[in-house]
Amino acid sequence: MAMPRTVLFLGTANSARSILAEAMLARHGQDAFRAYSAGARPTGRVDPATLAFLAQHGYATAGLQSKSWDIFAGERAPALDIVITLENSLIGEICPVFWTGRPASSHWPLPEEDGLDAVHAILERRIAALIALPFPDLDALGLQMRLDAIGRN
Repeated sequence: MAMPRTVLFLGTANSARSILAEAMLARHGQDAFRAYSAGARPTGRVDPATLAFLAQHGYATAGLQSKSWDIFAGERAPALDIVITLENSLIGEICPVFWTGRPASSHWPLPEEDGLDAVHAILERRIAALIALPFPDLDALGLQMRLDAIGRN
């Protein structure tokens, strides 16, 4: 069996949208993916409305926490396969240069003004498309192109 692909979802505060994406991929990706989330300026707490939403929809919430993206750049960090930013406010941010691994990266913008139901619906489509990618058949450029296409839909 292939090693699970590691995916890091990035938000600004890592309190809502990136947490939602992490929980969704953890459930839907099962053993094929390992999902993480982090933020540029984490709040240190997950938004209570997000936790309630996740619990209401049957997602596991144990272990979800708001954390800095810096923990994914050190020697002890997990090797990353894919890094996905979810907020336009992160465009132009200086991300850690030394992610562990050589991850593909993509921007999957989410509407700032929409509620969790709308964001959940968008992420559900995108995460399903991510899971369905034919990874063994994709080179680095092909993966990058497919990830970017997912983020536009």
